[in-house]
Amino acid sequence: MKMSAGVIRATIAFLCAANVAFGQTGSAERRDPGPFLGKINAVGPHGEGHRDAAAAWQVLSKLDAAQLPAVLAGMRSQNLLAENWIRAAVEAIAERQERAGRTLPQKELEQFLAQVQHAPRARRLAYELILRADPAAEKRLLDGLIDDPSLELRRDAVMAAFHAAEALENADKKDAARDAYKSAFRSARDVDQIKLFADKLRKLEASVDLPSHFGFLMNWHVVGPFENRGDVGYQQAYPPESKVELKESYAGQDHTKIAWAGHTTQDDFGLVDLNKLLGNHKGAVAYAFHEFAATEPRTVDIRIGSTNANKVWLNGELLTANHVYHAGRDIDQYVAKGKLKAGANQILVKILQNEQTEPWAQDWQFQLRVCDAIGTPVFSSDRKPATTTSGGS
Repeated sequence: MKMSAGVIRATIAFLCAANVAFGQTGSAERRDPGPFLGKINAVGPHGEGHRDAAAAWQVLSKLDAAQLPAVLAGMRSQNLLAENWIRAAVEAIAERQERAGRTLPQKELEQFLAQVQHAPRARRLAYELILRADPAAEKRLLDGLIDDPSLELRRDAVMAAFHAAEALENADKKDAARDAYKSAFRSARDVDQIKLFADKLRKLEASVDLPSHFGFLMNWHVVGPFENRGDVGYQQAYPPESKVELKESYAGQDHTKIAWAGHTTQDDFGLVDLNKLLGNHKGAVAYAFHEFAATEPRTVDIRIGSTNANKVWLNGELLTANHVYHAGRDIDQYVAKGKLKAGANQILVKILQNEQTEPWAQDWQFQLRVCDAIGTPVFSSDRKPATTTSGGS
């Protein structure tokens, strides 16, 4: 759920109306936080339950600091607005404790942090509270968070490992630095960190398999162009949308005969350049097809980046549709969830080029990867990624 500025203002208004400031010094209370967390987690984005949530927040914000882990446990990733209310209550409890000169329950917070079933943002907040009580705990904790399911915690741990490797490099211990970079690189999931490691490793003459680390699909069958002049192709279902027959040919744009052709991209980021494959067509549609072999059913992210309008299907189910032209292209620009079945899975991508003639509107390309919720690649069973510096499976 995405929060609007209006929702945030409404939350602040309720808290102000309650006359509760983070710096309150009133006595702490010990009450079961469960019912009050339930009221906050029931809050809706359009004002539903806000009055009850405000009253519940007043109670939570006055709880004893020893109950911080129980309050943190009420944060659930499904409701970001409720998470913000609970975060505010946690901050109020912690600040009151600190103003009174008392310590936060560090042992209990560390136990909470270690329990990965809790919401990632709740564990991140617990980590921040721990460091407020003991800044020296950072290094000890980060060593165990480098493969954490929380992207925020993992990012900090990966960055600490990067700086350690960089120190070895600066001390002219290049072999040790290369090994340290490789080890930390395997855990990196954020795009900027992955690129940073790749640059360092290549400067140290180490091989880097970025397509495998990300999980980009490199092998495709492509067909086009179909008609998209006047933007008619976005809603038009051309034959590949009904059934993919790789030996089939079709009537394409301007009555040309078109057929599927195999293509393997060599781009580090899995980019498929349709201009190079099909020609610089305007007002055109292309389809790309990939058969993905899964050993078992599982939920995955299908993440596509394209400067062109696009649609993606998995086994005939439309996962994402984006009717946007030339608004830029980023890795993971559009993220959709899909369910792989055991065996062969059909991934079909539709990429549409419009008729703009400006130089910046000429790209006709896409990249697509299959990964889990934090960006760890998921490989087709017939793919053999490099093992030296790849991200693993």
